[in-house]
Amino acid sequence: MRKNMVAAMLVLVLSVSMSGCFSLSHTVGTGAKGGSSVSETQWYALWGLVPLGQVDSKAMAGGSANYTVDSGMSFLDGLINIFTSYVTVVRQTVTVTK
Repeated sequence: MRKNMVAAMLVLVLSVSMSGCFSLSHTVGTGAKGGSSVSETQWYALWGLVPLGQVDSKAMAGGSANYTVDSGMSFLDGLINIFTSYVTVVRQTVTVTK
């Protein structure tokens, strides 16, 4: 009985903590042509309401007119967010592919 209760609590904690994973993709111009990519980390406070710093995807593209911007939470971001959610800080990764 106790094992089932512990397993149920573990599933509940994992499902609640990982429920906010997402991914967004934006195409600028005709999109990425090559395989060159640059990644940066964006941090937010108050559960994602206040950005801490700013990731500039246009600067990351290095003057290219055609690129793709992908932003979302990687596995590492999700793992870090589990431990920092108690202090209300959230992390996501932004990748620009030219």
